[in-house]
Amino acid sequence: MATPAEIQQPPPPIPTPITEPEPPSGPAAALILAGGIAVFCMGLVTTLGEASTGIGDALEWNDRVGSLSGKTLITVIVFVVSWALLTALWRRANPPLRSITIASAVLIVLGLVGTFPTFFQAFE
Repeated sequence: MATPAEIQQPPPPIPTPITEPEPPSGPAAALILAGGIAVFCMGLVTTLGEASTGIGDALEWNDRVGSLSGKTLITVIVFVVSWALLTALWRRANPPLRSITIASAVLIVLGLVGTFPTFFQAFE
């Protein structure tokens, strides 16, 4: 049978959960911005390729594909390089995601506009 001293003891403390620090958002921000940069690059290269026959011919890296091969490969290279550089720069940082998302959205819209024929035909 329990003694009065045992009955009046306070309950043992509840252990507090161990919280891990939140991982930095820099790598995710780097990916978002690199995607925006790549889409803008695609629009820019498309417009330049259509506006100048010299650039259009220089972008034909594969005869069967035409200038699309150069446009696509340049865009992929720009994406990978910008992603690597931004990830290295922001690896342990927490850049402002709202500003990066807005900047990326603007770059994506500009890049998409650059791929529309009605836009790049204005420069021919």
